[in-house]
Amino acid sequence: MLCFTSMKMVSSLGLVPLMIALVASWSSTAVVHGQLKNGFYSSSCPKAEAIVRSAVESAFKDDPSIAPGLLRLHFHDCFVQGCDGSVLISGSNAERSAPQNLGIRGFEVIDAAKAQLEASCPGVVSCADILALAARDSVDLVTKMFVWNLLKQSNGPSWAVPTGRRDGRVSSASQAAVLPSPLDSIAAQRQKFAAKGLDDHDLVTLAGAHTIGQTECRFMSYRLYNFTATGNADPTISQSFLAQLQTLCPRNGNGLKKIPLDRDSHGNFDTSFFKNVKAGNGVLESDQRLWDDANTRRIVENYAGTIRGLFGFRFDFEFSKAMIKMSGVEVKTGRDGEIRKVCSRAN
Repeated sequence: MLCFTSMKMVSSLGLVPLMIALVASWSSTAVVHGQLKNGFYSSSCPKAEAIVRSAVESAFKDDPSIAPGLLRLHFHDCFVQGCDGSVLISGSNAERSAPQNLGIRGFEVIDAAKAQLEASCPGVVSCADILALAARDSVDLVTKMFVWNLLKQSNGPSWAVPTGRRDGRVSSASQAAVLPSPLDSIAAQRQKFAAKGLDDHDLVTLAGAHTIGQTECRFMSYRLYNFTATGNADPTISQSFLAQLQTLCPRNGNGLKKIPLDRDSHGNFDTSFFKNVKAGNGVLESDQRLWDDANTRRIVENYAGTIRGLFGFRFDFEFSKAMIKMSGVEVKTGRDGEIRKVCSRAN
């Protein structure tokens, strides 16, 4: 949800087999925080990952836009109390009801997977793990949906998901204030990511998830009108893109109207997002601010790439690593937490 040379040319450079070997070698041994490990359910629930995959595939078949929704749901879970499934708990004072979580979706997909898992392996697979697996499967399905597009140089990442998370018992709307915001400066973004053990490289790489999906006009239209003291639009938006955005999101228009986060390529998981940021075509203010800071700009430039193809593969690889790192943030393992019977409430 990356390669910009032909597959023939990349193969001739030896990059395809090299990267496949690197990814396979790195993923097969990846173990993150606590007791997470690949294949955690291999004995206790051997079909766990296949069941989650099936639930995501079924939802994706009906509505491909569920993929970025599930990916975002996992992000929002990990940034509040760690990756413990607390965002899935319902209630008027729970995380999912917080203003910062407006528009998050995909709960029904997680619930469907959980119901199937409880029927197959009662009390074994956590909701937090289901969410981490569903995020990976969503990215993979977007890639495979466009497999026919390989001749147009489309590709995308996938990764082995270390599992073994347990579910949190508490979910508080007030704690959602720590979530990154579309209005955040680089300093604010950096602080929020650093609080979770994530650095600038992770920040930029994970922002690349905005290569798929949409946002609503209400989250960015303030950039288009009266943004400055003189009443002009955000000067960091390119003039050609500004006109396009003002057409999509007219003044006093429908704030719920959806627009792509990645101009001209929101259906492919590729490096177009970074090229757009470089060109002043970032939709969210927080995304465009990645170009304002010398360190994050350098990373954006690396992914945007002047050497076609090389940095596409690098983004695939780096995004997988960043997702594994993020999905290990403040996890509960061992005797911490619980395995919820229903994802929307504690036992």
